[in-house]
Amino acid sequence: MRLDGFGILVDDMAKMIRFYRDVLGFEIRESEDANNVYLVKDGTLFLLYGRGDFEQMTGRRYEYVKGLNGHFEIALYVDTFDEVDAEFRKAVEKGAVPVLEPETEPWGQRTCYIADPEGNLVEIGSFNRPFRQQEK
Repeated sequence: MRLDGFGILVDDMAKMIRFYRDVLGFEIRESEDANNVYLVKDGTLFLLYGRGDFEQMTGRRYEYVKGLNGHFEIALYVDTFDEVDAEFRKAVEKGAVPVLEPETEPWGQRTCYIADPEGNLVEIGSFNRPFRQQEK
């Protein structure tokens, strides 16, 4: 098996589409009343599933912690430390919930966290070099 992508269940599809499209710059073509949103970002499939539709399809009810849920995070990479700070500020100015201000960690990564409207964590980080050189 290989990883094809990942998805999250959402309660308010329109609000989540606006966040990922307008705040984080993801290209989303579906309308705000879509049941499911399929998006490929940097070669990874990212899906937003309407919680009610998914529950109906599977015949199960899914309950998650409300607020900052911390069940998982979506990690976004930028090439420089300055970009971490700039992207954090832009996201917060556009309505993202700040969770952790940008800081440089002992392992050499500058990182910060915001939350989307439903409490999912989004990390913005960098090792101060282009992504393809990250492992070198």
